[in-house]
This record gives sequence, structure tokens and C-alpha cells, in this order.
Amino acid sequence: MTSFLRSDRSRPVAIWLFTVAVFVFGMVVVGGATRLTDSGLSITQWKPIMGALPPMSEAAWRANFELYKQIPQFKLVNPDMTLEAYKGIFWWEWAHRLLGRLVGAVFAIPFVFFLIRRMIPRRLIWRCAVMLVLGGLQGLVGWWMVSSGLSERVSVAPERLMTHLGLALTLFVVLIWTGLDAWAGSPRIEERSAWRGWALGFLGAVFFQSLLGALVAGNDAGLVFNDWPLMNGALLPDPYLGNGFWGTIAHSQGAVQLHHRLFAYALFAAGLAIGVLTQRARHLPSEAKVVGLVVAGVVILQAGLGIWTLMAHVPVWLGVVHQAGAAVLLAVATSFAWRVRRP
Repeated sequence: MTSFLRSDRSRPVAIWLFTVAVFVFGMVVVGGATRLTDSGLSITQWKPIMGALPPMSEAAWRANFELYKQIPQFKLVNPDMTLEAYKGIFWWEWAHRLLGRLVGAVFAIPFVFFLIRRMIPRRLIWRCAVMLVLGGLQGLVGWWMVSSGLSERVSVAPERLMTHLGLALTLFVVLIWTGLDAWAGSPRIEERSAWRGWALGFLGAVFFQSLLGALVAGNDAGLVFNDWPLMNGALLPDPYLGNGFWGTIAHSQGAVQLHHRLFAYALFAAGLAIGVLTQRARHLPSEAKVVGLVVAGVVILQAGLGIWTLMAHVPVWLGVVHQAGAAVLLAVATSFAWRVRRP
């Protein structure tokens, strides 16, 4: 038992945190499918407890459909939608919300158990408590996002979608990092090399690129400028400018896609550099070198997926795979940043 539990390490706790991270990954994937199928506004009420049950009768289905008919998305985009078609988009949003509830339970119940058993390393308790708060906040942010599309818009506000995804990915990163800390224990010596800063910078860049991707999704910007490397045959999109500064960076289809492309090029170069330079670093642990190669490999795959997704006009399955790839890259970048801190 001592090999699995010690004052600064608990591998059962690590397995729990990694399991929750897998659930959050599932949330990100299902959330991407919900957005790509325009299903996010199908449930127009927020019922944290009673909403866990889907409609159980034909009358209940019709009541939910009538609520959907009152919002702009139905009136302006789907006026001919049938009840059967509505059920198709309803199940995506319901599954997304149900998975959110499951994530809460999978985190909160073991958290209380491990606290009572005093199995969580003391230095990690506060981090776990913060994650519990973040998980609860995510539900509120999710409804805040949905509410933006219920009165004046036919879809959710892109900046609110970005906030919702950003909070999920923040939780994802902290879960992985804390799980690694729980598995390995505190480092006896912390690495102070230049790789520490570069690895954290790359992790931040991957996170930022994911947020730019959320703006692309929120503006349906993947459905325009579907050639590559040019944009409708030009270097710059026309139009680029939106209504003011915020309208440009958050709401202009041309601008958000261009920003996502340009930052992807920088991220691609940085990922390749990590793959090459880690192999030449003399004092870097062999495990860090392996993760560096994985970083480069995932960056290459994700870049290819992004180009394919764009030029194919974002079919749902490919858009979901691309979003899943972003989460995988974030997980690998997190592992790399964590590993280079340890000699």
C-alpha cells in the first residue's frame, strides 16, 4: 500500500482525477457536436434537477417543442421543422447537459470520500476545491451562453461560447496537472531550465488557439473562405472589418478565421521546434523528450485536420474530430509543461 499512498502522493486520487478529465474531454466533444448540429438552443429552460429527465410523453415533447417555437432560431432558421426533427436536436443538447451533471457527480462524490479518508495530499486539497467551484460555475456559464440565443439571436453569442469552452478547457488542464502531481508526488528538485518557460508558453498558446477556434465555431466562420492557403483566392479576407474593434475580433467571419489560421501557423512552427529541440537538449529527461516528440506529432495531425475540415466545409463528424484533436493537443502540452519541471 505504501507504493500507492504516501503523504504527498495518492495514486487512487490520481486515477480519479484522470477519470474526471476523460469525462470533461467527452463534454468538449459532445459540446462540439451540439454546436455543429445547431442543437444548443433546443432546450429553452434551465432546470438543474428536473431537467435531468427527458420528455416522458408525447404531450411533454410537444410542450418542449412549443417553447422552442417561440425563439428566433425556429422562426428565422427552422420554421418548417417537424416534431421528429426537433427530437434530433433535442437529444444532442440533453446529452450534453446530462454529461455535465455526470461530471459533477463523478468529481464531487469521490472528492468527499477522499477527503474523509484523508487520501488527498494536503497540498492538492485547495486545488481540488477550486475545481469543484469551477465545475459548478460551468453550469451557470452554460446557461448564460444559451440565454444569449433565446431572444434576439438565432445562435449563441460567440464570446459566450468562447467563455464556456475556455472554462471547460481550464478545468481539463488543471485536472491533468493535478492528477500528475497526485501520481508522482511533489518533485524533490524542480527544474529551473529555460524549457519551463517555453513549455508553459506553448501550453498557453494552445489554450488561446482553442479560444480562437471557439470564435470560428460561434460565427460559423468555417463555412466561408473554404480554400487554402488563400481565402477566396486572396491573402486577406474580404470583408475583414466588423462593427468596431470588438465586432471585428469576435464577430467578423473573415477576421476570426484569419486569426485562427495565422495563430495555427505559429503554433505549428512552435510544435515542430519542440519536437526537434527536445531531442538535442542534453539535460532534458528522456520522458520529456518522448513527450516533446508527441507534441510535434499531434501538432502535425491537428494542422492537417484543420485544413481538411475547412476545405470540406465542416462536416459534423470532421468538425467534432478537429475539436477533439484540440483537446488532445492541450492534454499533451499540459503533460509536457508538467514534465520539464522535473529533472
